[in-house]
Amino acid sequence: MSVLRSGSPHRPARSLATVAGVLLAVLALLLGLPGTAGATAGRHAPEPSHPGQDWAGSQIARHEGSAAGIAPPASSLAASVEGVDVSSHNGSVAWSTLWNSGVRFAYVKATESTSYTNPSFAQQYNGSYNIGMIRGAYHFATPDTSSGAAQATYFVNHGGGWSRDGRTLPGALDMEYNPYGATCYGLSAAGLVNWMKDWFATYKARTGRDAVIYTSTSWWKQCTGNSTAFGAVNPLWVPRYGSSAGELPAGWGFHTIWQYTSTGPTVGDHNRFNGAMDRLRALANG
Repeated sequence: MSVLRSGSPHRPARSLATVAGVLLAVLALLLGLPGTAGATAGRHAPEPSHPGQDWAGSQIARHEGSAAGIAPPASSLAASVEGVDVSSHNGSVAWSTLWNSGVRFAYVKATESTSYTNPSFAQQYNGSYNIGMIRGAYHFATPDTSSGAAQATYFVNHGGGWSRDGRTLPGALDMEYNPYGATCYGLSAAGLVNWMKDWFATYKARTGRDAVIYTSTSWWKQCTGNSTAFGAVNPLWVPRYGSSAGELPAGWGFHTIWQYTSTGPTVGDHNRFNGAMDRLRALANG
């Protein structure tokens, strides 16, 4: 019969300590494996499954309604320039028809998340430029699939760059209702604001320009808490289908571009720049 002497280690306690140590080691190993700790800390939604159906205003019309669009009265803006926005769902765009109807600028969807590029981008982006329009590119944001920095980088690398040629507008970030799930992409208001800050900072670091933001007042209030973080820097492109741009999101005293209809002639989405042509050229020149 063994006798425990004073000061001798207590074997059961040592055994428990050993087991605990093994468990901690196994846990540490698991946390270091790909797909465990990394996934928990930075889990992302799947890449978009139907990006060709996502364009500037596609979810605005779905959630806020799409009034039969007609051009607002000429007196609604003291000076304005007619424009359009297009994406892959428009296919090959009849730019000469739009030019002859008075359209002078265009925004073209370039990318979505970090996995999609518009297959019609070249015809749309170059075609609008070649007919004489001032053009720009936009990115459809999916803040739950990857970081703001990653998406801004992808955008710049796939058509969203900028050059001071007098005919290229700064890139635009399309922030609207999630086409794939939770309205606010499963993020808190602070989380969404920080995601956008990341996107805008990366875009400016790459291009030297402050990007335009496309968003509706209703979505902005619901998903950002009506943040005032961007109004002093980023020009506002606001959708509202009716006779006026209506209430603006917090932080902006005026809009720069108003998407006034989703059912206009030739391509559907038509816009008005809030100013004369020389101001539109100034926005392009930076």
